Amino acid sequence: MAHAAREPERERRGARVEPTLFPDPTALGRALAVRIADGIETASGSGRRYLLGCPGGRSAMTTYAELAREVERRHLDLSGLVIVMMDEYVEPGPTPGTFAWVDAELAHSCRRFGREVIADPLSAAAGPGRGVSEEHLWVPDPAEPEEYERRLADAGGVDLFILASGASDGHVAFNPPGTPADAPTRVVPLAETTRRDNLVTFPHLRTLDRVPHHGVGVGVATIRRHSRSAVMVVLGADKAEAAARLAAADHYDPTWPATVLSECAAPDLYVDQAAAVRLPATQDSRTPNTSAGPEPTSLTAQGSEEN
Repeated sequence: MAHAAREPERERRGARVEPTLFPDPTALGRALAVRIADGIETASGSGRRYLLGCPGGRSAMTTYAELAREVERRHLDLSGLVIVMMDEYVEPGPTPGTFAWVDAELAHSCRRFGREVIADPLSAAAGPGRGVSEEHLWVPDPAEPEEYERRLADAGGVDLFILASGASDGHVAFNPPGTPADAPTRVVPLAETTRRDNLVTFPHLRTLDRVPHHGVGVGVATIRRHSRSAVMVVLGADKAEAAARLAAADHYDPTWPATVLSECAAPDLYVDQAAAVRLPATQDSRTPNTSAGPEPTSLTAQGSEEN
């Protein structure tokens, strides 16, 4: 169904997103999980699906774990939850110029991640007959990437997009530095900086030459156009530059694609203490959209964190 509130929300675009600081990844994940669970409950009560945009990799791991605990605590029915994966690695297809998903059983497959790390634990927490159905795990298809755009539009958009920024180059999903603002869902060659970041995420690959060279993923325009709200999760000391770049951005900067956050509807920037060391000590933090979990720390009290 369409959501009439989306256009007014876009009036906020172009402003800086003030960070919300949490003491550690678990506290951040708990707060975001409560927010997502609230959204699932609201959507279920109105008889509609809840679309959750999900990255693979490290950044949202505490969120996924805490969401499973919250689902079990509230006895939530997840039959209306749709997990919208942002991307998947691809390999050359059967004919020249085509691409196909990598094997879903590979450790670095985003389809495997979506199933084993996100959907299965949530379904186990929800209980028999109340979990995430197989058809509610969505992944862009390299054979028809434009179909993902239509699918998201027909669904009324993504209720909440969880976003993550590359540590070294600011990539978001598989969008490398230099990505134009109008980039849609598509197959892209992965930048070497992105592949090096992914080697850290998937150490089993061991060497850079074993990291896939292409992926299919949502574009920055997909994220901006179809997100009804977005939360950028920035964790760890290696993401300090990412936190600083994102907090300073007031528009999309193609040299750091994760800055698309500033042009999303209802954006939030969630940062843990370790990633906050380069944030200005005078910068205020926003209050998270939840009443549960530890209170975030205001950056105004963190003078010792400034480099």
